Amino acid sequence: VQLQASGGGLVQAGDSLRLSCAASGRTLSSYVMGWFRQAPGKEREFVAAVRRSVGITYYTDSVRGRFTISRDNTKNTVDLRMNSLKAEDTAVYYCAADRSLRYSPSRNPSAYDMWGQGTQVTVSS
Repeated sequence: VQLQASGGGLVQAGDSLRLSCAASGRTLSSYVMGWFRQAPGKEREFVAAVRRSVGITYYTDSVRGRFTISRDNTKNTVDLRMNSLKAEDTAVYYCAADRSLRYSPSRNPSAYDMWGQGTQVTVSS
């Protein structure tokens, strides 16, 4: 199974972007899916996650109300819609899968065992 993240780019503060994570080789419906980000010189941090089946979502405080994670199990994709972007949202964004059959998402990157390649999001102020 491979994850492919796309949709990053250079935008201005206040703009929107939609990141998409597509999987090849196996369905994602059985996995908790998450988005993480890593800014230069900083550790990878949790952004958002969605449960395996019922689609309940979780967000870090700094993005709650601005970002929306969603999954489409028919298309085998997980999206991250980002609105009202800020300069501090600048980072490489990664999608990840937790294949442990954990029910509720973890905010710890080490809980996720499959990662996409990352897509750069740059927000100019």
